[in-house]
Amino acid sequence: MTIRHLKTAEGAEGVAAEDQRVTTAVRQMLDDIRERGEPAVREYAEKFDGWTDDFVLSDEKRQRLIDGVPQSVKDDIDFAHRQIRRFAEAQRDSMTSFEIETEPGVLLGQRILPVDCAGCYIPGGRYAHAASALMSVATAKAAGVPHVVACSPPRGDSINPAVVYALHVAGADMILEMGGVHAMASMAFGLFGGREADILVGPGNAYVAEAKRLLFGQVGIDVFAGPTESAVIADDSADPMTIAVDLVSQAEHGTNSPVWLFTTSEALGQKVIELVPKVADDMPNADVIHAAWRDHGEVILGDTREEVVEVSDRYACEHLQVLCEDLDWWKENLSNYGSLFLGEGSTVTHGDKCSGTNHILPTKRAGRYSGGLNVHKFMKVLTTQQLSEEANRTFSAVGSRISRVEGMEGHARACDWRLTKYFPDEQWDFPVHHQQRY
Repeated sequence: MTIRHLKTAEGAEGVAAEDQRVTTAVRQMLDDIRERGEPAVREYAEKFDGWTDDFVLSDEKRQRLIDGVPQSVKDDIDFAHRQIRRFAEAQRDSMTSFEIETEPGVLLGQRILPVDCAGCYIPGGRYAHAASALMSVATAKAAGVPHVVACSPPRGDSINPAVVYALHVAGADMILEMGGVHAMASMAFGLFGGREADILVGPGNAYVAEAKRLLFGQVGIDVFAGPTESAVIADDSADPMTIAVDLVSQAEHGTNSPVWLFTTSEALGQKVIELVPKVADDMPNADVIHAAWRDHGEVILGDTREEVVEVSDRYACEHLQVLCEDLDWWKENLSNYGSLFLGEGSTVTHGDKCSGTNHILPTKRAGRYSGGLNVHKFMKVLTTQQLSEEANRTFSAVGSRISRVEGMEGHARACDWRLTKYFPDEQWDFPVHHQQRY
């Protein structure tokens, strides 16, 4: 394999130490909230956000904030909501309940049921993430979740009004003006009049992501999330300026957001390395982009497209764009990614904001084993079985024998009981315990 770096990431020294510091801080906060409940949350909200008002967004305040959103913004949010909900409903309909008779007298089936309560986190730090509100809440509602609690950090005296409108359109049943670790804990523990969430979803900063990770088990989660990642695969047919613009557009997520280029063209790779700093200089947040590109940006060259596929699948990037000829080949051969964007007409922004696929996606190579947030994350596949007395002649016999192979006598006797009860005159050619009836 002849893979080489045209640009390497310069640094992320101290990442492990920082991760440990975040873990320690988040664990202490969660333990404190478990012990003291709502008073602890109020203290953290005042400490981190200067917030001393009510957390639950009232109907009156909700309407007042919505009234302040320009109609043009509402129209765009409505458009995005239609796309996201339409795709989520198609996902839902792809999975069905069924019942089959596998052998005479044996009925097996599955039921598809939504969770009872979902907790959706919408970031509110550097940006107002109206699209994230749609991605999580609309998807939960498409799944049929009866109760959705949403949290987003306030800035000033409220959550961003556009976020409130997006949450309203998507169908949030309860909105908490709250962010950070204490928001995740409030949803998980059912504080402030809410229900205990069965699943927590949504992006957030390192502290929010760690809170979700530490709460996993007590609640379900969507994905283990890290900083946003974006990669472009390009051959010599691609426009280097398009690549530079798209990499810069994703680097603005934060100074720790990796952006990568995997290419079979050294000339293209070198040109992109030259262009990215120039495009970044045109941005109002150039310092963020320069830091992300310097510390986490990589350009990797492969001799063949098969080598590029191998590299890309190893990185398992969150967002993966393909700017190459023969897009069908790439779609068929790439396996590990959060979401795939094929062709120059498909930029990551479309998926992030309005095309309809979900933008809450796996990072840190989790794309090797998980997709992103989807309707199925909010649904449970529950299996059923019903065996007739006659079917027990076969199935209890096999169940009894396998149980004894495993050394599980109690399991075997549950089957033996049915064999001797349903077939009292049968002679068996294997050991069957005759349990005394009391």
